Amino acid sequence: MSQYVFKMPDLGEGTVDAEIVAWHTKPGDAVSEDQLIVEVMTDKAAVEVPAPVSGRVLSITGAPGDKVAVGSPLIVFDVSEGDGTAPAAPAAAAPVPAAAPVPAAAPVPPARQGRVMASPANRRRAREAGIDLSTVAGSGPGGRILREDLEAAPAAAASSPAVQRVPADADASAETSEIKVIGLRRLIAERMSEAKRNIPHFAYVEEVDVTELESLRQHLNLSRPGEAASLSYLPLVVMALTRVLESFPQCNVLYDAERGVLVRHRAVHVGIATQTPDGLKVPVVRNAQSLGLWEVAAAIRRLAERARSNKATRDELVGSTITVTSLGKLGGIASTPIINAPEVAIIGLNKAIERPVVHHGAVVVRRIMNLSSSFDHRFVDGYDAAAMIQALKELLEHPAAIFIPKVKSK
Repeated sequence: MSQYVFKMPDLGEGTVDAEIVAWHTKPGDAVSEDQLIVEVMTDKAAVEVPAPVSGRVLSITGAPGDKVAVGSPLIVFDVSEGDGTAPAAPAAAAPVPAAAPVPAAAPVPPARQGRVMASPANRRRAREAGIDLSTVAGSGPGGRILREDLEAAPAAAASSPAVQRVPADADASAETSEIKVIGLRRLIAERMSEAKRNIPHFAYVEEVDVTELESLRQHLNLSRPGEAASLSYLPLVVMALTRVLESFPQCNVLYDAERGVLVRHRAVHVGIATQTPDGLKVPVVRNAQSLGLWEVAAAIRRLAERARSNKATRDELVGSTITVTSLGKLGGIASTPIINAPEVAIIGLNKAIERPVVHHGAVVVRRIMNLSSSFDHRFVDGYDAAAMIQALKELLEHPAAIFIPKVKSK
């Protein structure tokens, strides 16, 4: 028997280990070179790792959620037949763990050999549904598995989340399930905990009258160009924020804790907190200060779609200098957003509602929205934080001023 030991590769950026998110092979399987064998996650990004050779899997290291050091054995292949250029013969297979019972009425499709073509999002859906992708016939180009293929496929009981079985006559409310925190969800949890633990957050909430902003938004949407999506408040807030940061550069800063240095940026790279099926992601609108309103809106829409479909690249998910977060109509009255370290500020949009207020001495109905912000109190003083939000409020309440060039002093 000729063995090939494949070690955890160096995934770059100073990575010392990687977490196993999902195995796509098991001992006894015959795999082809370049076939996807495992998904791993570093502190930077999720990575799909293909097989370096063709052969039969003898052993694998670690289960989902385990971390494997770079350079440590990850998977061992038997490449004795074909010298690693073709799958080993079935007779050489190692024992395969028994599969979970399948009802007699449910036919079991044969497993497909070769690399399974599917997007990361569909691989995640398959894992959650307990579907073995090698048994799914793809209807997309080149046999690529599409979402509708998954919806039509039977789930494999063996790969579904572990559920505590209870007698049929027991109270259904006593049933529980255990979901291991791995991958992106684990990374989000660690970063949130670290940010909350290490950063002394200072929260500041201000009420903003967005009646005029709403009128402008509606007017612009009536004449939006080409295939442009309908404007929300978010692009307008981003535009206003880029103007405000010209006067408050101390809030457009990253803190390099290792060097004890604040890195102040002239460019404004705005992170857009985006909820996805995999958890919270923050794609980045780069150089937002140089973009027009429709360009900002298009960038936000494109990046959000790429983040939700798992198509966003690592470069699109890192490098923000300040973050904006919004839950839209679910935004509530106020919130205390957690800073996206190593940034020093985050701006949160709450829902906009119409309510009676005193305006120019009379009680009238106006559209009101709160801004809920958090600042790193180590580097942003309370006065500066309040002054910045007041300046942002001023622009949002008089939105025409967002588009008037700032007069530079001589």
